[in-house]
Amino acid sequence: MTVNMDRLNAFIGKFVADLGASVHAGMVVIGDRLGLYKALAERPMSPAELARATSTDERYVREWLSSQAAGGYVHYDAGTGCFSLDEEQAMALAEEDSPAYIPGAFELALGSLKAVPRITDAFRSGKGVGWHEHDGDVFHGCERFFRPGYIANLVSTWIPALTGVVSKLEAGARVADVGCGQGASTILMAKAYPASHFVGFDYHEGSIEIARRSAARAGVADRVSFEVARAKDFPGGAYDLVAVFDCLHDMGDPVGAAGHVRKALSPDGTWMIVEPFANDRLEDNLTAVGRVYYSFSTLLCTPCSRSQEVGLCLGAQAGEARLREVVTSAGFGRFRRAAQTPFNLVFEARP
Repeated sequence: MTVNMDRLNAFIGKFVADLGASVHAGMVVIGDRLGLYKALAERPMSPAELARATSTDERYVREWLSSQAAGGYVHYDAGTGCFSLDEEQAMALAEEDSPAYIPGAFELALGSLKAVPRITDAFRSGKGVGWHEHDGDVFHGCERFFRPGYIANLVSTWIPALTGVVSKLEAGARVADVGCGQGASTILMAKAYPASHFVGFDYHEGSIEIARRSAARAGVADRVSFEVARAKDFPGGAYDLVAVFDCLHDMGDPVGAAGHVRKALSPDGTWMIVEPFANDRLEDNLTAVGRVYYSFSTLLCTPCSRSQEVGLCLGAQAGEARLREVVTSAGFGRFRRAAQTPFNLVFEARP
């Protein structure tokens, strides 16, 4: 076999970029947890100044700042020896309620990678790894990863794209958020629609406990409750809206879950399904976004589904056609794509 050196060098260039990105994920999590980004967003600082402002060690901070500057996450002024964040970097790295906030994604990535030994074994055995079996950073990072997208789109775009749902929520509706995790989506909806009542369901007890505390801090605990329940048997009925955010593909039996949702809806109720953006053909998903989702799907989504009954393993890149098949198989007569972003597909299903 003849090696093309130009192609080899180009591939090695990809390797260097990926290796840097891999270890850079840890740098972002460190900066987030120590408040380094938030402090640097206030004004340009030298390593010593940032260390004093954050009660950290100057030598470590200097090395961290150098890595951040090399990666383009902070700016370095050689004339003053100071580092700084521009407005866009600050929005993405230091403002937790920003729709562009990104540190949670790196927390999720590092938490997911802690399962690599177990996932490697699962490759050999074919067994699953349950969501609840992962490191705590997965649960916290997942909420922080998805929450910016929900802040940017849920109330402003996604819900208005559903037929007649806004008027119901404004008048007072019953809403179930199934697979709610730590409750970010539930609380955002509750704050936007004070006349409605919301209940979030998740089978992970630890996430439900955190969701309850978050609802109390947000001042919506009088209209929001959280309960431990699975998607196939959550309690209640006559819901005007049932929502599932980025979790239908994780379920072992999504058809069974869809059937339960249909029974739980009011006769004119709506099911909102938010899923990772994906095209139907593999070749159309070989993109930067597809790479992220296929990787998370290998570490989290597919093992989670495999750990449950049926184990359909839709994966995080299921695409509209497979999701339509799941939903219509459960008896829904209407299914349509209501909205989309570069990272999400939003579907409306009705009986």
